[in-house]
Amino acid sequence: MDGVPAAEQTLLPQPSRAEIRVEQVLQALGDPVRLLLVRALAAGPAVGIACGAVPLPVTKSTRTHHLRILREAGVITMRTEGTRRIASLRRDDLDALYPGLLDGVLGAAH
Repeated sequence: MDGVPAAEQTLLPQPSRAEIRVEQVLQALGDPVRLLLVRALAAGPAVGIACGAVPLPVTKSTRTHHLRILREAGVITMRTEGTRRIASLRRDDLDALYPGLLDGVLGAAH
């Protein structure tokens, strides 16, 4: 993953594909700040984006809260690479479980 030795990478706890529930996904996507994050991840590289790289109108602690909600709902996966945290969209899992949901939400004008 991006040239960082596996010993320096850690995947943060997240639900397995079978544990992802549509109610939690919809609730996570229902917040404007979280939706902004998901849209940025969807437009970014598949390997993910450093958590602080997406400009948001919130404090660092609030950003951390939103990322945790998305991760625990199964919308994103997060890993540490040294001192950075990298977030990526779990598009394959979400598309397999809820075909068209992510595309519909990301394509919505408002």
